[in-house]
Amino acid sequence: MLALAAALGAIGYAIYWASEAQRFVSTDNAYVNADTAEITPLAGGPVARVYVENTQTVRAGDVLVELDPSDAQLALAQANADLARAEADYARAQSDLARRRGLAATGAVSPEELSAMQNSYAASGAAREAARARLEAAQLTLSRMTIRTPIAGVVSDKSVDVGQRVDAGAHLMVIAPIDHAYVDANFKENQLPRVTVGQPVILHSDLYGSQVAFHGRVAGFSGGTGAAFSLIPAQNASGNWIKVVQRVPVRINLDAAELRAHPLRVGMSMDARIDISSRH
Repeated sequence: MLALAAALGAIGYAIYWASEAQRFVSTDNAYVNADTAEITPLAGGPVARVYVENTQTVRAGDVLVELDPSDAQLALAQANADLARAEADYARAQSDLARRRGLAATGAVSPEELSAMQNSYAASGAAREAARARLEAAQLTLSRMTIRTPIAGVVSDKSVDVGQRVDAGAHLMVIAPIDHAYVDANFKENQLPRVTVGQPVILHSDLYGSQVAFHGRVAGFSGGTGAAFSLIPAQNASGNWIKVVQRVPVRINLDAAELRAHPLRVGMSMDARIDISSRH
């Protein structure tokens, strides 16, 4: 009976090796990810309106937040006045230079006076260009009082409210493009010799369970192991070194139609199984 049990076990393992272990590599150390957009203002000011809430779906270009434009409008008005004054000074310097050039031919204007007027004309031209640049900067600042989303997705991690004063670069919220999610699966390094870009992948999420299967393709491999890019990387040159099998993040692209039918969220757990019998 013992021999029979051992024989059956060997036969079962051989069948598993031929049908599963030789064809697939799998891991449950896989998570949904996406190229999220962190929303930060490019100019500071008080928050006048907030148009979105957490979990809200937005389209690219939708207005998220409006800052109070009063200061920016005053700066724009001042820049317009400065440009008008600079244009007047430039026109006057141009007229004076033209008149003195006409008189210089008769000897009524000395070369020194003509040179001084030419310098004044050049300085007024530079002042006019500087005023134009200040006006463009003021217009740009005013346009930045309205904050729009650069991508479509779901509003997450919102931390801005009406009346709050925000500085340039402050965190306001994150837009997660769940329609373009992918999976980062962390495979052991000894699982990867036969894994290549383009191989098919079958995935299951903890959210939907085994009833829903997602299909994807291997898109690429990280440039290093997870430990190599950690906050405190391992010091393998130390005397108390212990070998640990490392994991390498593998990027898996998902089918867009399946994502629309069964939406996923960033950070969700997945089980990934790569068909390594397929070569691409």
